[in-house]
Amino acid sequence: MSSAPFTYEPVGATRDDLTFCPPGFRPMLVRTRLGEGHAVFRRAAEAVLTWEMHRTLGVGIDATADRAAPGVDVTVTLAGVVKAPCRVIWTAEEPRRAGWAYGTLEGHPECGEEAFVVDRTGDGTVWLTVSAFSKPAKWYAKAGGPATRGFQHAYARRCGTVLKRLCEDQPQP
Repeated sequence: MSSAPFTYEPVGATRDDLTFCPPGFRPMLVRTRLGEGHAVFRRAAEAVLTWEMHRTLGVGIDATADRAAPGVDVTVTLAGVVKAPCRVIWTAEEPRRAGWAYGTLEGHPECGEEAFVVDRTGDGTVWLTVSAFSKPAKWYAKAGGPATRGFQHAYARRCGTVLKRLCEDQPQP
């Protein structure tokens, strides 16, 4: 674990409210229905917590641990070129909720926090929620303007598509 400081405040704000967005940041919230039942929930939770969802997306993941945990440093590499250093802030492994959030470190193209949470509702439906608050940190993220936001939303939607595919072999109730 490095001691590099986070590049934003308030660190950990997504833990209790996935819709939180501080002044000066842009919010993002993308939900994808994955299926139904405990088996789908467990499979999705494991894929999110072990970086499998991200690796299946085709992004590079260099993490200081095999599983998300507070304090784990992660560098996400996009297209083999853009490196995005971050650190896991919080994790959840509960009977109906599992996931984690990272906060950005120096060198990340954005400044902010992003969470990946799988939850199973009262009727058994399993959802992936990708939420974030961010603002550009690097010149190319600033220059990208609306295209950068579009990429973030497309990435979040792709997370849902990939995770849903990973869960398709699980029995439904």
